[in-house]
Amino acid sequence: MPKQKVIPKPTTVEMNVLRLIWRLGPSTAKQVLQEAIKERPEATYATILRVLQIMHGKGLLVRDENQRSHIYAPAHPQDALQSNLVSDLIQKVFAGSGKALVMEALRTHVSKKEREEIEALLREEKK
Repeated sequence: MPKQKVIPKPTTVEMNVLRLIWRLGPSTAKQVLQEAIKERPEATYATILRVLQIMHGKGLLVRDENQRSHIYAPAHPQDALQSNLVSDLIQKVFAGSGKALVMEALRTHVSKKEREEIEALLREEKK
């Protein structure tokens, strides 16, 4: 049986950077900084570059070194990383119960509009 590829777990800061790169597409450190300072004005080029280098070392990002400014891109598709993180959360926090995760999310983190969208999706699934 082939060994399943392990996706590294990003820290909160790394997850924030990944969200930026998913939104921007493959990017230089300068491009990531320009996007980051919209949310965090205290962000600096040195900090962003260091985080990108660490993420590359951990296998969260790939780096194209063919140009003067290196281009960073996610090493894993967004849905694969999110699925991996959700599976880990379900195991660690909800004793393996996806239902418990969903029930908690519905009770505490879902807006009325989101609830209506979920209900419509469930009705569509029944058809």
